[in-house]
Amino acid sequence: MDPRRENGIAMLVAMMAMLLMMALGAAILLTTSSETLIAARFRSSLEGLYAADAALERVIDGLPAVSDWSLLTGGLLTSAFVDGPAGGTRVLPDGSVVDLGQVANMANCQKSTPCSNAELDAATTDRPWGASNPRWVLYGWGALEGELPAGGVGSACYLVVLAGQGPGQAGSPDLLALRAEAFGEGGVHKVVESTVTRADAGVRMLSWRTVR
Repeated sequence: MDPRRENGIAMLVAMMAMLLMMALGAAILLTTSSETLIAARFRSSLEGLYAADAALERVIDGLPAVSDWSLLTGGLLTSAFVDGPAGGTRVLPDGSVVDLGQVANMANCQKSTPCSNAELDAATTDRPWGASNPRWVLYGWGALEGELPAGGVGSACYLVVLAGQGPGQAGSPDLLALRAEAFGEGGVHKVVESTVTRADAGVRMLSWRTVR
């Protein structure tokens, strides 16, 4: 064979160019898919935060009609925002499960099983008031979808609102702590806490914060 012949070189160049274009296309497809997932996650995260805040507003609206807030903190009175008996599990559209009892336990002592008195009174970074820590009890729970106008924007978020004594103010009858948790598809979980007090016009919010 004559080594100076160039038969077939065009095919080799074409194959190399095709492989290069395929690699470039795969990279673009991967980048586009990743950005789509990131955007969807960001949207779901924001939806969860807004849903938790909406749950707080939903239950605060009903507080002026409650003459004795100790009924709330003692677990003897629940909000009108409930979708069934306290406790048990609720299943989200993506199949994930929310256990109402575990939500309260996790808020109180960061474990899924019931908390002891010592654990409830322990001073931690998130609960620094010791015996004056809020002892969270279930106050409101339900799907956000059920609170939205029919035919409007849908949501897969499930909401749980907990009530407790005002932080650092054990026994104060006019100070109430509220904690709203929103659970969404894909493991989204957002928590906001607020402290409210009675006011001449009804209820006044003293604090609001997000909880990691």
